[in-house]
Amino acid sequence: MTLTPAEIQKNIHSLAPFDRERIEHLHDIERQAIARFSGQLDELEAAIGMLHMGDHLGWKPLVLVHNKRTIRKYEEVLGINIREFFPEEGPSAHRSLGYKIAKKLGNFWKAVSGEVKDDELKAQRRELA
Repeated sequence: MTLTPAEIQKNIHSLAPFDRERIEHLHDIERQAIARFSGQLDELEAAIGMLHMGDHLGWKPLVLVHNKRTIRKYEEVLGINIREFFPEEGPSAHRSLGYKIAKKLGNFWKAVSGEVKDDELKAQRRELA
């Protein structure tokens, strides 16, 4: 889906604020993860991607995108705990269609676990608008 220039500007304004200290901390975590990593390169790449998206989206949208095993694997690669490291809900969380649907359903953890069956959530849990 192509976004209009106005939508792009709106999205830029809803990114996590620029904080040099936080960016340096993220960079240090990334460098340490790369230095210690041994395994499939796509796992390292995906973990680093999650590291860079976490401040923008928050950990709640991330747990909708990834299953528990994947989250644990990425946390191990990065040496972080996402619930302690990222905000519960970042400034761009509203762009996560799955998170919007889970909030509407009323019980976030039941939506994450799949206990609440919702076709729209299943289809859009990984979509970003």
